[in-house]
Amino acid sequence: MHVADLPAGAETPAALFERAGVRQVECLFPDMTGYPRGKLMPASAFLAGQELRIAQAIAMQAVTGEYSDHPIFPEDDPDVRLVPDLATVRLAPWAPREQPRALAIHDFVELDGRPCVLAPRSLLKAVLARYAERGLTPVVAPEIEFYLCAPCTDPNEPLQAPVGRLGRREVGQSAFSLNMLDELAPFWTAFQQALQTLGIRADTWIHEVGRSQFEINLWHGNALAVADQAFLFKHAARETAIAHGMNAVFLAKPIAGQAGSSMHLHVSLVDGEGANVFSAGDGSEHPRFQQFIGGLQAYLPDLMLLLAPHVNSYRRFVRGSQAPIHLGWGHDNRSAGLRVPVSGPAARRIEQRVAGSDANPYLAIAATLAAGLAGLDEGLAASAPLEANGHGHAHTLPRTAREAWQVLAESASARRLLGEDFVTGFVAAKEVELDDHDREISAWERRYLLPQV
Repeated sequence: MHVADLPAGAETPAALFERAGVRQVECLFPDMTGYPRGKLMPASAFLAGQELRIAQAIAMQAVTGEYSDHPIFPEDDPDVRLVPDLATVRLAPWAPREQPRALAIHDFVELDGRPCVLAPRSLLKAVLARYAERGLTPVVAPEIEFYLCAPCTDPNEPLQAPVGRLGRREVGQSAFSLNMLDELAPFWTAFQQALQTLGIRADTWIHEVGRSQFEINLWHGNALAVADQAFLFKHAARETAIAHGMNAVFLAKPIAGQAGSSMHLHVSLVDGEGANVFSAGDGSEHPRFQQFIGGLQAYLPDLMLLLAPHVNSYRRFVRGSQAPIHLGWGHDNRSAGLRVPVSGPAARRIEQRVAGSDANPYLAIAATLAAGLAGLDEGLAASAPLEANGHGHAHTLPRTAREAWQVLAESASARRLLGEDFVTGFVAAKEVELDDHDREISAWERRYLLPQV
């Protein structure tokens, strides 16, 4: 991307660096997990357009730090170029004041100029290009839940709520409590400032059901820009929490007996005139809306591992909770995996409630949009809407990460929607994680099996 491609009136990186005294740039990219990786570069080299390279396989690094030996990852471990999206250049709010830094999100680009198909941001851009070919633009808004916890110095011990301003840890149920939200006021002040610095548009901030669990809704917008914001949101939350002696935890089910954390995605589509294509001219529901829902119902089960990517993810899907166990849909029905909020025609949208807060936002959004687009292209029909509690229906989504892995690995539709190489690489990398997990001896086994078996 060139400076000339920046939005009209946008501050150039050179002007920003000069104004803020920036001397280094964090050249970031999201890996398979959505974790920020990259290199630190002198600001002068960044402005000069100095080429930056990194090993291709890092995009698919497992959470264990290991790599798959599948042939999709060449043995010679080739380089790709890291190419900055200049529209993402921001000051890094977590950098020391005496050493200001900027950041920029980068794309993986093969040395021959092709996008690297293994990179999550490349996948989302490829899905969005298919929408653009049809004259459509997805509009997405995520709701991100997370816990604030005391430092975890021993991974064998359960997480605890942090100590608040009254010198005690939160207990009991405090959903929507403003007092409990204010218990950690210094963190929220700093976090809000960080989001403003990063240009992340947050809507409502609430205390959720769990102890020290919170939810922040991001404004709706362009799917790639929103994915970038969600990526930086999680990065900023972690860094700000550490600065205040806490951990920001995005595990889907971090504490036994407490609520899980989701990343619900609200999705609508607009045409070239900005009109919501899910609504007809008279404000009624357009057939495309049902087709989009039909696509989600048909294809998201195969893509479950992108929405719930970890072993821990599946602890969230408990019958009777608000975490969905199937992909039924309903009007204003939170027991369904797909909810249609009450809205006017211009805001008609579907809320995809399966994705956890541990999901990579680029992959969760890409999977959702790819499934919905297939529904449009194929004219799929949605099921009848749920009129009552959907938890009485069968649990039809994969129940474990290993099951979701198997479904994805064997899915021809997933490879058609997301690309053969991406699915092959993703499945291979996730197998590394699952195999590592299966070698772990758990506290449950020591607690019950040790004395009795």
